[in-house]
Amino acid sequence: MAGLLANLGLRTREQRAWAMYDWANSAVQCTIVTAVFPIYFASVAAADLPPAVATERFATATTLALVIVAVLAPVLGAYADFAGAKKRLLAVFLAIGASGTAAMFFIMRGEWQFAALLFIVVNIGVSGSFVFYDSLLPHIAGPDEMDRVSSAGYALGYVGGGLLLALNLAWILKPSLFGLPDAGVASRLSFLSVAVWWVLFSIPLFRRVPEPALRPQDLQGRSPIAAAFHQLGSTLRDLRKYRQAFLMLVAFLIYNDGIGTMIRMAGPYGQEIGLPQNALITAFVMVQFVGIPFAFAFGWLAGRIGAKTSIFIALLVYVVISIVGYFMTSAWQFFLLSFLVATVQGGSQALSRSLFASMIPPSKSSEFFGFFGVFEKFAGIVGPALFAITVRATGSSRNAILSVIAFFVVGALLLWKVDVEEGKRVAAEMTIGQ
Repeated sequence: MAGLLANLGLRTREQRAWAMYDWANSAVQCTIVTAVFPIYFASVAAADLPPAVATERFATATTLALVIVAVLAPVLGAYADFAGAKKRLLAVFLAIGASGTAAMFFIMRGEWQFAALLFIVVNIGVSGSFVFYDSLLPHIAGPDEMDRVSSAGYALGYVGGGLLLALNLAWILKPSLFGLPDAGVASRLSFLSVAVWWVLFSIPLFRRVPEPALRPQDLQGRSPIAAAFHQLGSTLRDLRKYRQAFLMLVAFLIYNDGIGTMIRMAGPYGQEIGLPQNALITAFVMVQFVGIPFAFAFGWLAGRIGAKTSIFIALLVYVVISIVGYFMTSAWQFFLLSFLVATVQGGSQALSRSLFASMIPPSKSSEFFGFFGVFEKFAGIVGPALFAITVRATGSSRNAILSVIAFFVVGALLLWKVDVEEGKRVAAEMTIGQ
């Protein structure tokens, strides 16, 4: 059993507790960001708006939330390193996000402004928490196991998010079996269940994962806030020392924009072209469970051919997904698209996280993952913004779906230029010099 857990990236109890946060927050990604809430927003909260306008409003809310997090992430990341506050700040953003999620229970028909506001709050909570969650990875996994540990987190995320989404789907499709009056109440109850799930399964991380050591020697008499701003400026000036990590960030910024667009706009796009609501949610459930073995498989594949090459394979599959999405007109095509997404979604993002982590000094992990968070959030801004602009200009989202291919191609070209071994060498030298 110990050998199996080690091969899966779950060797220690700290690694298992860390990975459980993926289990916890994936409920937000599945039910709120991807599946149930986008459909509820379009069909209930924004029911009085034209379908294209509802899609545009949803995309705009997504963009605004990610801009806010992108601005906050690097400062908060640097502060967490100096103050020893990774877990504390994770808890703050968890509380913000879970409160907003629970409040979604009160969204009624026509209240699209209220729904959009809560969606922004939830996105800020979950995206902000990722900065501190991701930054803990170099502290609980060695360089030779980060790919597996990161992939294991995504795999557990598929399980956790998929289980709750399946239960939510059962409530929505057969509300009478659960004593619920209709699918609307069932949908609202699913939002409340996400808040409970998110908080409950975050407890292992707070109990088992230790807070990394403080950096008091770097404060030089300053407060952690002042030291954070000083270090932020220093890091911006010295980014040339971490050229490979920075190039990885730029590549990630571009190709993850395509990935984020696929995840966030699949529901509204499917709703817009007239696919049945039940088919959409069922497909999202399928993604969660199909994705489990493929997330572990990408961790194994990275051990054989490297994380960088494995990401290239995922990006090629995403090009195919974009083409399928452009021509999609029926439910079976949406299921095919969803299956293809399931094969690469978790692996591509897990390996991006671990590849970046391998090229940064662990003592500055929150600070650097703050920048990672900035690039990740800006990566989620352009795609939804493109959807909003395209829909407003043309009345359709098909052209925007096809244009996503450019993100994958350009991102892959930049990733090809990343010298991973050089990046690891520089990070090791900087760690020794601290």
